Amino acid sequence: MKRWMFLVATTAFVGLMIGSVAFTSSPAGVAAGDDRQGGGSSGWRPPRTPDGQPDIQGMWNSIDAFFTPLQRPATLAGKTQVTDAELQAALAEEADRKLETVDAGTGSYGHEWFEYKRKTIGQTPLSLIVSPENGRIPPMTPWARERSAYLRERQMHDPETIDPGDRCISRGMLGQMLPTFYNNGKQIIQSPGYVTIVSEMIHDARIIPITRTPPPAALRSWTGVPRGHWEGNTLVVESTNFSRREVLRNISIQTERLKMTERFTAVDEHTLIYRVTIEDPDVYSEPWTIEFPFVRDSDYQMFEYACHEGNRAVENMLRGARAEERGR
Repeated sequence: MKRWMFLVATTAFVGLMIGSVAFTSSPAGVAAGDDRQGGGSSGWRPPRTPDGQPDIQGMWNSIDAFFTPLQRPATLAGKTQVTDAELQAALAEEADRKLETVDAGTGSYGHEWFEYKRKTIGQTPLSLIVSPENGRIPPMTPWARERSAYLRERQMHDPETIDPGDRCISRGMLGQMLPTFYNNGKQIIQSPGYVTIVSEMIHDARIIPITRTPPPAALRSWTGVPRGHWEGNTLVVESTNFSRREVLRNISIQTERLKMTERFTAVDEHTLIYRVTIEDPDVYSEPWTIEFPFVRDSDYQMFEYACHEGNRAVENMLRGARAEERGR
C-alpha cells in the first residue's frame, strides 16, 4: 500500500510561529548564566536557537534500544556481578520472548512490519528501568493489582478493555515514547516558548509550553498536560493532570494522581538521553525511572500512520476471542 509523507498541521503551525514571532535575547525557561548549560562531562555545548534554547531539533530514533528489556530479566535478579555470557544469554531469551509474545493468540501481528535487526543484541543495559536498583517495576498497590488482573482477564471481552493503541486512538504518553517494533521516529521542533515532539506512531504531536505556570486544574488529558523548562542542556518536562485510564501501553493503569517527569539531555551532536520518572501513589508502591538513548537519524522519513479507530481489526479480534471461548 502506498504511503504518503507524514504532514502534521501542528508542525506547520509551529513553523509559522518561528517565522512570525519576534525572538528575544532572554527566553523564558532558559536560566541565564546557568553553569549546567556547558554540556556534560565532555564539555560539549549544543547550538542555540535564535531565542537561546539549546537546539535539539531534528529526527531522532530509539530503535537501537528495542531489545533492551523494560525490566531486568528474572534470571539475573539479585546478582551484583554478571558475566558477558550470562548477560547475552538472558537478553537473547528476553528478545525471543518478546517476539513470541507478539505472535501469540488473538490480535497478534505480522513480523513483516517490524524494523528491528535481530542479528545481534550488542552491548545493552540489563533493563530500561534504572530505578529502583533491581530494575523491576515496583509492586502495585492492592487496588491496582486487583484491577489489573480483572482487566487482563477481560482484555478481549469488549472494545473498552482492548488496548486503545490497538484501536488506533492512543498509546498513552509512556507508550508514545518507549521503543517498540516499528515507527520509532520522533521529530522535535522548537519555536519561541514551545517544544513540539511529533511521533510517527499513531501520529501524535505533543506541544510542550516552556513555562513554570501550572496548568488549570480542570484541564485533563489521556497524555497529561505538560509544562517544560530548561536546566542547562536538559529539557525537563513535567506532565500532570492525567485523565484516569486503564489498559494503556506500558503502564496499564493511570489515575488522576499520575505525574511523569521527563528529561531530554543532549550529550553530543548525535545522542539525546531520555529519562522519565513515573509517580502514581494509587498504582505503584514507589516511583520508578526509565532511561535510554535517542540517536539522531537524519535519513529517517516519517510516513502517514494509516490507522483509524473504525478499522476491522477490533471487530475481528473480538470475533476471534469468542471463537476461542467456544472451542475451550
